[in-house]
Amino acid sequence: MPPKRNPLKLNKLQLRTLALAQVIARDPDLARPDEAGQSVILLQLPRLHGDHVHIGQITVSSRDASGFANPAVWAALVRKGLARTDDPAGIHITAIGMAYDTGGVRLMPPPPGN
Repeated sequence: MPPKRNPLKLNKLQLRTLALAQVIARDPDLARPDEAGQSVILLQLPRLHGDHVHIGQITVSSRDASGFANPAVWAALVRKGLARTDDPAGIHITAIGMAYDTGGVRLMPPPPGN
Protein backbone atom coordinates (compact mmCIF):
# COMPACT_ATOMS: atom_id res chain seq x y z
CA MET A 1 0.00 0.00 0.00
CA PRO A 2 1.45 3.42 -0.95
CA PRO A 3 2.06 5.96 1.83
CA LYS A 4 -0.86 8.20 2.65
CA ARG A 5 -0.67 11.63 1.06
CA ASN A 6 -0.43 14.43 3.64
CA PRO A 7 -0.63 12.07 6.64
CA LEU A 8 -0.38 14.97 9.14
CA LYS A 9 -3.41 16.66 7.51
CA LEU A 10 -1.76 20.02 6.96
CA ASN A 11 -4.07 22.63 5.47
CA LYS A 12 -3.19 24.42 2.22
CA LEU A 13 -1.51 27.38 3.92
CA GLN A 14 0.56 25.10 6.15
CA LEU A 15 1.61 23.00 3.12
CA ARG A 16 2.60 26.08 1.12
CA THR A 17 4.56 27.51 4.05
CA LEU A 18 6.37 24.22 4.61
CA ALA A 19 7.14 23.87 0.89
CA LEU A 20 8.66 27.36 0.80
CA ALA A 21 10.54 26.72 4.05
CA GLN A 22 12.03 23.60 2.42
CA VAL A 23 13.20 25.75 -0.50
CA ILE A 24 14.83 28.22 1.90
CA ALA A 25 16.40 25.38 3.90
CA ARG A 26 18.12 24.03 0.78
CA ASP A 27 19.75 27.39 -0.01
CA PRO A 28 23.13 27.70 1.77
CA ASP A 29 22.85 31.51 1.69
CA LEU A 30 19.54 31.42 3.58
CA ALA A 31 19.94 28.46 5.93
CA ARG A 32 22.47 26.24 7.69
CA PRO A 33 22.35 22.87 9.44
CA ASP A 34 22.14 22.99 13.22
CA GLU A 35 25.10 21.79 15.26
CA ALA A 36 23.53 18.40 15.99
CA GLY A 37 22.62 17.82 12.35
CA GLN A 38 19.00 17.21 13.33
CA SER A 39 17.44 20.20 11.58
CA VAL A 40 18.11 23.15 9.30
CA ILE A 41 18.03 26.68 10.69
CA LEU A 42 16.36 29.28 8.50
CA LEU A 43 18.56 32.34 8.92
CA GLN A 44 15.95 34.71 7.59
CA LEU A 45 12.40 34.59 6.35
CA PRO A 46 11.49 36.41 3.17
CA ARG A 47 9.88 39.82 3.41
CA LEU A 48 6.92 40.70 1.27
CA HIS A 49 7.78 43.00 -1.59
CA GLY A 50 4.43 44.33 -2.74
CA ASP A 51 2.47 41.51 -4.37
CA HIS A 52 5.41 39.10 -4.46
CA VAL A 53 8.30 37.76 -2.43
CA HIS A 54 11.82 36.72 -3.36
CA ILE A 55 13.09 33.42 -1.97
CA GLY A 56 16.62 32.88 -3.12
CA GLN A 57 16.47 32.87 -6.91
CA ILE A 58 12.70 32.36 -7.16
CA THR A 59 9.83 34.81 -6.94
CA VAL A 60 6.36 33.80 -5.80
CA SER A 61 3.11 35.54 -5.04
CA SER A 62 2.95 37.15 -1.60
CA ARG A 63 -0.29 35.22 -1.10
CA ASP A 64 1.66 31.95 -1.18
CA ALA A 65 4.16 33.26 1.39
CA SER A 66 1.58 34.72 3.79
CA GLY A 67 2.05 31.81 6.21
CA PHE A 68 5.51 33.06 7.15
CA ALA A 69 3.91 35.92 9.11
CA ASN A 70 1.14 33.77 10.61
CA PRO A 71 1.93 32.50 14.13
CA ALA A 72 -0.86 29.89 13.89
CA VAL A 73 0.86 28.28 10.89
CA TRP A 74 4.14 27.99 12.77
CA ALA A 75 2.34 26.68 15.86
CA ALA A 76 0.78 23.91 13.75
CA LEU A 77 4.12 23.02 12.12
CA VAL A 78 5.77 22.89 15.56
CA ARG A 79 2.94 20.83 17.05
CA LYS A 80 3.27 18.29 14.22
CA GLY A 81 7.05 18.02 14.66
CA LEU A 82 7.94 19.69 11.35
CA ALA A 83 9.53 22.83 12.79
CA ARG A 84 10.97 24.34 15.96
CA THR A 85 10.72 28.00 16.91
CA ASP A 86 12.42 27.96 20.31
CA ASP A 87 15.91 28.97 19.13
CA PRO A 88 16.83 32.67 18.91
CA ALA A 89 19.13 31.77 15.97
CA GLY A 90 16.09 31.19 13.79
CA ILE A 91 13.32 28.80 12.88
CA HIS A 92 14.38 25.18 12.56
CA ILE A 93 12.90 22.86 9.97
CA THR A 94 13.27 19.39 11.42
CA ALA A 95 14.45 16.33 9.50
CA ILE A 96 10.81 15.23 9.42
CA GLY A 97 9.83 18.63 8.02
CA MET A 98 12.54 18.46 5.36
CA ALA A 99 11.41 14.99 4.29
CA TYR A 100 7.67 15.73 4.40
CA ASP A 101 6.08 15.39 0.98
CA THR A 102 4.14 18.60 0.37
CA GLY A 103 2.51 16.96 -2.61
CA GLY A 104 3.88 19.22 -5.29
CA VAL A 105 2.19 22.32 -3.89
CA ARG A 106 1.38 24.71 -6.70
CA LEU A 107 2.76 28.16 -6.14
CA MET A 108 1.38 31.11 -8.04
CA PRO A 109 3.85 33.11 -10.11
CA PRO A 110 3.91 36.82 -9.34
CA PRO A 111 1.91 39.11 -11.62
CA PRO A 112 3.66 40.09 -14.88
CA GLY A 113 6.17 42.89 -14.69
CA ASN A 114 7.82 41.86 -11.40
